[in-house]
Amino acid sequence: MSFSLPADPPSARRLTGVVPQLLGSLSDTPDWFAPARSAVLVVVDGLGRGNLTARAGHARFLTGRMTKRDAARSTFPSTTATALTSLLTGTDAGVHGIVGYRARVPGTMSAPNQLKGWETDGLDPLAWQRSEPLLEREAAAGRPCFVVTKAIYRDSGFTRAIQRGATFVAAASPAGRLRLAANLAADHPGALVYVYLPELDTLGHAHGWESERWLRGLEELDADLRRFDARLAAGVGALVTADHGMVDVPAHRQVLLGDGDPLLEDVGLVAGEPRLLQLYTDGDAAAVAARWRDAEGSRSWVLTRAEAIAAGLYGPVVSATVEPRIGDVLIAARGTVAYYDDRVTDKKPQQMIGQHGSLTDQERVVPLIRLGAFATP
Repeated sequence: MSFSLPADPPSARRLTGVVPQLLGSLSDTPDWFAPARSAVLVVVDGLGRGNLTARAGHARFLTGRMTKRDAARSTFPSTTATALTSLLTGTDAGVHGIVGYRARVPGTMSAPNQLKGWETDGLDPLAWQRSEPLLEREAAAGRPCFVVTKAIYRDSGFTRAIQRGATFVAAASPAGRLRLAANLAADHPGALVYVYLPELDTLGHAHGWESERWLRGLEELDADLRRFDARLAAGVGALVTADHGMVDVPAHRQVLLGDGDPLLEDVGLVAGEPRLLQLYTDGDAAAVAARWRDAEGSRSWVLTRAEAIAAGLYGPVVSATVEPRIGDVLIAARGTVAYYDDRVTDKKPQQMIGQHGSLTDQERVVPLIRLGAFATP
């Protein structure tokens, strides 16, 4: 094995620890955060710490509240399905089983979309996702728990898989969601309120995080969160974080894999996502990995499943049930590239500019911005 992977500092905070730490602030066992009477967790999809600091002038409120230690490491892969599941269960992908954007159902040639494929591909939200959601556990113990997001997510399989047990509250705009969250936290002592804001991620995918459209979205978000902070009742703590960051990949940096490409030899199924391919092989996985290292090793990390597990990328424990869901060979982009299976008829994903999923700090380091009762000097 001739590669070296980026190593997280031993003291690095991890996304899996965020909700347990928030609960600690509500139960007189604070560590990361000061004690609070209620807590609001705001997740801004796609807002990496690197993205935010690079555009600090467009988010003066948020960056003004962020210190050097206000950061956490997201999951591997650094993708929404995996990261939000880890956030809301407190477990790693090797335990909860959501090992990427698209992953194979063992024993089949099906690789469902882990965000939107629950209904279309028959995934059972109560079984495919293997960890108990923290919101369900806390609600069963009597804690007021709320999910505040877009109405479209109310009955989705992914919502049931990771957010069941909480009271679902919908609002169309980010400002409306934040206003509702502040009111719920004030009206329900001891509450845990989860707010999901996907709009910035949508702009990043379509236009890139370095675009004017994304910058305007960041400015609007910054203003919304400034008003939200001013609205928080005394004793209510709030945390702003994200599931992943984002890298812009222009069209000329896309690697298109077509019929007859030697990199697809002995590959039966291509899944994952453009910056973290998961290849399921028909033959010798080591031989497939060797071909990819020879061709792409200068700009991507190439690992077999066994190497990824041994490196702890899916957490210290990988369940025997989860292991076969992981690709036989993983291609994690290190440079500004993205890989596409050009044999598929749907070319729409190739229009994406903003991307994520790999191991770079730009994709994995997210902010932890403390507001309200958590904003201690």
